[in-house]
Amino acid sequence: METPAFTVRPVPIEWHDGLSIYASAAHLRSVGDEFGWLGGFDARNTLRCVLPFTVVRKAIFRMVRFRIETLPVGGELSVAEETAFLDQVIAHFRARGADMIIPATTNTIFRAVPAGAISAPYGTHVIDLTQTKEALWKDMHASHRNAVSKSERKGVKVSHGLEHLPAVHEMITVTLKRTGLGFMSFEKLDQMVRELGPHIRIYVAEFEGKLQGCAICPFSLHSAYYLYAGSAERPVNGAMKQLNWEAMRSFQDLGCRRWDFVGARIDPDPGSKQEGLSIFKERFGGRLVKGHMWKYSFHPLKFMLYQLAARLRRGGDIVDEERRRLARPRPAPPAAGAPGASGAED
Repeated sequence: METPAFTVRPVPIEWHDGLSIYASAAHLRSVGDEFGWLGGFDARNTLRCVLPFTVVRKAIFRMVRFRIETLPVGGELSVAEETAFLDQVIAHFRARGADMIIPATTNTIFRAVPAGAISAPYGTHVIDLTQTKEALWKDMHASHRNAVSKSERKGVKVSHGLEHLPAVHEMITVTLKRTGLGFMSFEKLDQMVRELGPHIRIYVAEFEGKLQGCAICPFSLHSAYYLYAGSAERPVNGAMKQLNWEAMRSFQDLGCRRWDFVGARIDPDPGSKQEGLSIFKERFGGRLVKGHMWKYSFHPLKFMLYQLAARLRRGGDIVDEERRRLARPRPAPPAAGAPGASGAED
């Protein structure tokens, strides 16, 4: 079969509410030193797709990072076409002196991988918000429905408002610290929230005046994203499930078409925290969208230094982590009732 021909060049950012918020100039500006869209043109010079990007400069590194996957224009691309487009994206950034392409943000699931890239399978759980509320409720696992109902009866209240941002930043920071991860500074988070303006919501679940859980959710009509979340060390049982359920319903009322849980390991290890998170998400219903995360080296020495820094800081980036995990022998699943056997997040 003949390889599809594509040329790649910058195109104006023409974002609208029907596209992912991660493709918008407001979001790209908040996370990159340089940003833009690359257009993919076929042999007839017809624009077939765009790929939003940012360039991040740190010390001696000039790193490209994608914030959303390839976006088709005027009809779907085949996997072969997307691969050919991404091959030309590689040629474009190589010619412009980039040092590397680092793994995309975890809301970004590519169907295709360019030649020469280092990749790992990855996915995300997505719920269709165009169905009725009755269908959404029915699609949830019975244990989730019961937990939501009990949380509501107990008196947990879910609300949203930007005034919660300082408390939410503190809760997410503490939550991630419990798992050995860091979070962005309040100043950086505040900048992102201000850039996104009406396209971001801050949700909190409270019980008797105390914060039980929270979530930061960028959105457009295309999708609402469960981007960052945190919880009390011992939240009221069901509070985080209630928060997700009420957030989904409110985004549905706004006309959003999808609820995206932002990132999922493919086939996580039995009994692991990642399996628990995956079960928590999949029991809301919806489907697991599978694809790839990938990275690419243009400058071998700088790429080696990046790899070393990532390993020292957090054991490697998401691509390295998944490749190592999938290469290991899989552990046996825990016995019923053993620690780690439950998939509940709260």
